[in-house]
Amino acid sequence: MNRFFLFTALLWISAALAMAQPKIEQAKALYEQGKLEQVKKLLGPVSEKEVDFAAARYYLGRVAFDEKKYDDASDYFEEAIEANDKVADYHNWLGNTYGTIAQNANVFKQGLLAPKMKKAWENAIALDAKNLDARTSLIQYYLQAPGFMGGSVEKAKEVAAQIIKLKPAEGHRQMGNVYMHEKNTAEAEKEFIEMAKVDPTYVSGLANFYTGQKQYDKAFTLFEEALKKNPEDYLSIYQIGKTSALSGQKLDRGEECLKKYLTYSPKQNEPSHAGANMRLAQIKEKKGSKAEAKKLYETALKMDNSLKEAKEGLERVSK
Repeated sequence: MNRFFLFTALLWISAALAMAQPKIEQAKALYEQGKLEQVKKLLGPVSEKEVDFAAARYYLGRVAFDEKKYDDASDYFEEAIEANDKVADYHNWLGNTYGTIAQNANVFKQGLLAPKMKKAWENAIALDAKNLDARTSLIQYYLQAPGFMGGSVEKAKEVAAQIIKLKPAEGHRQMGNVYMHEKNTAEAEKEFIEMAKVDPTYVSGLANFYTGQKQYDKAFTLFEEALKKNPEDYLSIYQIGKTSALSGQKLDRGEECLKKYLTYSPKQNEPSHAGANMRLAQIKEKKGSKAEAKKLYETALKMDNSLKEAKEGLERVSK
């Protein structure tokens, strides 16, 4: 067969397969690639009569949430649940959205949303006992809500204990967080140590605890040990820089690590380049290099204008 015709045939087959791919699978792939406008274009026309309606509303809700359009997101998730109330993630994200709306709402609206978010997370857990996101959110609810709305430290501990049975390291981390809420640092440390013992990939959580307690030597040791095991552990590389910036210790090492981190492309939920520039600015400031610190603070704020510490730092070095 002529190579041109073979190539054309392959293109046609690929296009046909793409068209045959269910809309939801296409939307999921587009969403994971961050192509939010394409997701909206693809799923917006899906009607209530179509089989994929519930899933379509769910992904439109995820898009709206990412775009910080939380009222729209809650509408989409509610519609998804109305169409199919047997999917745990639909309930979990409805609870997440209610919780986010409540953060900036007045006391009256918070009172209305509180039972709704709690119920949404409970529904998610009832549908999927292994849904750790919903259990973690429920812990935060119990810790933050007043008693008359169901807030309870003991209930938070009960949920953390449930997570220990499902995923021990994460459960110990959550239990440690509950003890930190109680300002019981001794018990929190035991939980974080157990967390790192059960799963060494959680060691950064223990190191962060020590950083928060200003036990910087212990934090540096843990991060450096992690790097010896994996020299490409960029989270530990960043954390060494951050710990240096906060403590004023090992400034040259901190600067070296942050510069290396800035050559790396962070994945979702990893520290941003804006944050790395801010920490590097803090190191330069501590070294007395105000001009360099000023440039780095400005760079950080151009990337992310919400960084409070960067704004405060820029104000200091601009005097």
